[in-house]
Amino acid sequence: MSRSLTARRAPARRTRLWALVPVLVLLLAVGTGCVSTGTNPVSGNTRAYGYSWQEEVTMGQKADKQIQSQYGVYDDEELQEYVDGVAQEVLAESHMRRPDTPERFRNTEFEFRVLDSPIINAFALPGGYVYVTRGLVAHLNNEAQLAMVLGHEIGHVAARHASQQAARQKFTQGLLLSGAVAGQVAFGGNVAENVMGLGGQAAQLLSLSYSRDNERESDRLGVEYAVRAGYDGAEGAAFFESLERVREQGGQSIPTWQSTHPDPGARQQTIPELAQTWRKKVDRPATTIDQDAYYDALEGTVLGKNPRQGFVEEGVFYQPELAFRFSIPSRWDVQNQPQQVALVQPDQSAYMIFTFSDAETPDAAARKFAGQDGLSVLDRKSTSVNGNDARRVLAEGKTQQGQVVRLLTYFIAYGDNVYQFQGATSADQYDAYRPDFERTMTSFARLTDSEKLNRQPARIAIQAADREGAFRSFVDTDALPSDMTEEDLAIINQLEVDQVVAPDRPLKLPN
Repeated sequence: MSRSLTARRAPARRTRLWALVPVLVLLLAVGTGCVSTGTNPVSGNTRAYGYSWQEEVTMGQKADKQIQSQYGVYDDEELQEYVDGVAQEVLAESHMRRPDTPERFRNTEFEFRVLDSPIINAFALPGGYVYVTRGLVAHLNNEAQLAMVLGHEIGHVAARHASQQAARQKFTQGLLLSGAVAGQVAFGGNVAENVMGLGGQAAQLLSLSYSRDNERESDRLGVEYAVRAGYDGAEGAAFFESLERVREQGGQSIPTWQSTHPDPGARQQTIPELAQTWRKKVDRPATTIDQDAYYDALEGTVLGKNPRQGFVEEGVFYQPELAFRFSIPSRWDVQNQPQQVALVQPDQSAYMIFTFSDAETPDAAARKFAGQDGLSVLDRKSTSVNGNDARRVLAEGKTQQGQVVRLLTYFIAYGDNVYQFQGATSADQYDAYRPDFERTMTSFARLTDSEKLNRQPARIAIQAADREGAFRSFVDTDALPSDMTEEDLAIINQLEVDQVVAPDRPLKLPN
């Protein structure tokens, strides 16, 4: 949960649980309209698509706002401009900008964004919206690797892969979606599974729906576009080696680069082969790597999780920018997103959501909540939470399948905001989870610990090795983010922990 929301309250989540269904499920699972034929900008052939090109553009525009809201755009104008500059060079060599490509494709504007997430992730929305996370950017070692990744995502858009998949899945996915959304609107369904994937899951679903053939095609296109733009496309292989090491560690998911994606190890072989093939076809040198320019743009980027957006320590969630804290039940999973914090019980049979209310007062928030159709209020009262004016509402609702779900919600006034804390589980399990709900919600309090209030993120510093030595000898373990090990940092540098580093080699180290 980030401070940017203090100036403007976020839209309330309350019990409209369908808002938690990832936006890209909606994109991929449209149940209305008919499969239609259209042109493929890459092949020039006519084939079946789930949407017209204009529909893809419109969906991308709408979903882009939600993706920015769920992830947050990384606040570094220079890095954003640098990534956009490389992306535009690669885009210019793609099928989307060629003279023989139909005008409706050539005139489509693309948006390239760096998202504020430590997860290694890159993905694209239909219609020209491409995203890389700061976590992915940190794992790249030069501009050529960035060009290949961006080319891969441009390839997904140019080949209209999402629309191809929609044409195949429209009927069955539409049925699944209608049932899922109806369940959420009626206060239930398997909501915990959706909560677990807040934000990240929304970003994953589009890529995870692609077939292996789609992924292989985007690899080919990504290398082609990068080579045509003058980059050494073979450099992408080192990045996929890093992904393989991350996967082997098992400590961090790599959402859009696994599942249907080809094995990273196999890509280490195929990408250099593709690059060699395309170097023979283009009429310009394709040798640009540009590590110095890349490192100049990367320096100062937040490394790992950013504690200014909230962090968990010894069973307590701290938000230094908004100056509050609350306890976390033992063993519950925590998903911290820009506009909310989700707490999920290990077997996913209960969850809590902490977020902003758009009401001016706790009383107004409680009245609006209690007045919703289909909701039965069991208890409602004024209270105080550690000196803050609050309202407590206990309510029930039914899923479409008839399951009774019980919701305990606190609305708490603090600072310039009204916060909403809501717990949900089935009615027959409510008594078991009520103590966890109550303890967590009533633990909300002002944060006064100066050490927590002043906690700062680690940032990437580019430092040239001052001697020859093993990589680990250059790492100050006390400066590492709490979620990062020496091995993690070595992977970020595309080195082994014990690999000998030559003098003057630039290293990405925490500062």
